[in-house]
Amino acid sequence: MAHFRTLDDLDVRGRRVLVRVDLNVPTRDGRVTDATRIERVAPTIAELADKGARVIVLSHFGRPKGRSSSAMSLSPLVAPLSQALRGRPVAFATDCIGPAAMSAATSLRDGDVLLLENVRFHGGEEANDPVFTKALAALGELYVNDAFSAAHRAHASTEGLARELPAAAGRLMQEELEALDAALTAPARPVMAVVGGAKVSSKLDVLGNLVGKVDVLAIGGGMANTFLFAQGIAVGKSLCERDLAPTARTIGERAAAAGCRIVLPVDAVCARRFEAGAPRETVAIGAVAGDAMILDVGPATVAAVTVELEVCRTLLWNGPLGAFELDGFAAGTIALAQAAARLTGRGKLVSVAGGGDTVAALAMAGVEDDFTYVSTAGGAFLEWLEGKELPGVAALAH
Repeated sequence: MAHFRTLDDLDVRGRRVLVRVDLNVPTRDGRVTDATRIERVAPTIAELADKGARVIVLSHFGRPKGRSSSAMSLSPLVAPLSQALRGRPVAFATDCIGPAAMSAATSLRDGDVLLLENVRFHGGEEANDPVFTKALAALGELYVNDAFSAAHRAHASTEGLARELPAAAGRLMQEELEALDAALTAPARPVMAVVGGAKVSSKLDVLGNLVGKVDVLAIGGGMANTFLFAQGIAVGKSLCERDLAPTARTIGERAAAAGCRIVLPVDAVCARRFEAGAPRETVAIGAVAGDAMILDVGPATVAAVTVELEVCRTLLWNGPLGAFELDGFAAGTIALAQAAARLTGRGKLVSVAGGGDTVAALAMAGVEDDFTYVSTAGGAFLEWLEGKELPGVAALAH
């Protein structure tokens, strides 16, 4: 991994520090329903303020498409951010550039925290417009990027500012990059990847990259049905991209050539209806009825993957093994997640997971705090799995 500066490399006392975070949190009726992202960036903001920086926080929220929108204002996040900072006051500016922002920024004292209005209220943000970038840069003297989840976007506040000001990674960004480096760039071997989710088509690049990087690739969810079908195995009415069977076979051939073993389900939990609590049965793969759907992996599959996992040193997980959101079809995902957590706790496994559904599944299993690292990033994590360069990360390298 390319070297990048961290907070340890900055002298911040008395200086205005622009900190890009991701406060794009779920809300209902103007109230935050999940403050995880706020809580995870709070340590960087608090550390900078404690060191005497004048902290100026930037973030996007929603997709306002370059126009102001009261429904997408960051003002309702002032109180939750202050709470995450253990009651430290947070000021708010009604714009992220211009007189209002400049007045608020220049009035800061050492240790103060200021939240600017949604950067996406200006079209120059997503266009990475140099004029808009310079207007943001004028507010500060240093730049810290702590928004890995937005690092796959070459926007003004995620990439452009790193070209204008001395730049460093925040603590969350640093943790993400170090965890990802440990999982795929320079991992302890053998390495297993567990990839689930609905469709092969959404993760073709992920699979294509991973077969050349890992030793074992366990595929679950609807994706596994396409691979089973490609081997001539009937999958009933299960979600299956039959037109991608040739692609699945090609991925299998590439894996074999790279020395990567693909592990597919050996049994399945099936139902006739895609709904919570539907009557279900566990059958061997190959015995799925023509009118049935595979909605989870069975216990024999969990046992087989766990055996593989027990001899691995590194685990990379993206995507559930079944329709975990439906009552009655989460057992496979939960059991494997708990097995990985036990091995991690014993010091036998470095476990890194990411992706929205993955985080939700680990939370359901009660192990989100028991993996080595769980990334809250969505698109950025997926693009990293695809082997793509992330503009927000590349801009920090030196």
